[in-house]
Amino acid sequence: MEPYGITDGALDIGMLSDLVSDPAAGAIVTFLGTSRESSADASNVERPVETLWYEAYEPMAAARLAAIGEEARERHGACKVACWHRTGEVAIGQASVAIAVSAPHRAEGFACCRDVIDEIKRSVPIWKRERFTDGEEWVEGYDGAPS
Repeated sequence: MEPYGITDGALDIGMLSDLVSDPAAGAIVTFLGTSRESSADASNVERPVETLWYEAYEPMAAARLAAIGEEARERHGACKVACWHRTGEVAIGQASVAIAVSAPHRAEGFACCRDVIDEIKRSVPIWKRERFTDGEEWVEGYDGAPS
């Protein structure tokens, strides 16, 4: 398995942790972004969510994940980074993004992991649509338009 990628299948945080394992690491930090059961819509009204749907420009998204991970690894002195994002339908409670970071110390690991997820939200061409019982809408995130 490659350390960075896009998939329409379930994410395995254990496999990502194995990918970043390193003898120089004193910490492995993981993050799973999961679908929650409610969300504020464009009018800032909390509504029950039935499911999420993700679309991506996959070649660019995978390359961007790798660039983000490697830049954050270098910036924070981490050992290794792995990150995968889902596309397609993601049910409530399932993971849509998984990140694992190994680092010599926990502080660097947590900082690196946080930078990775924050930059993914800002700059990876992945779009999220929330489906409610009475409609659906695209959620702000990557500054681009869904295909």
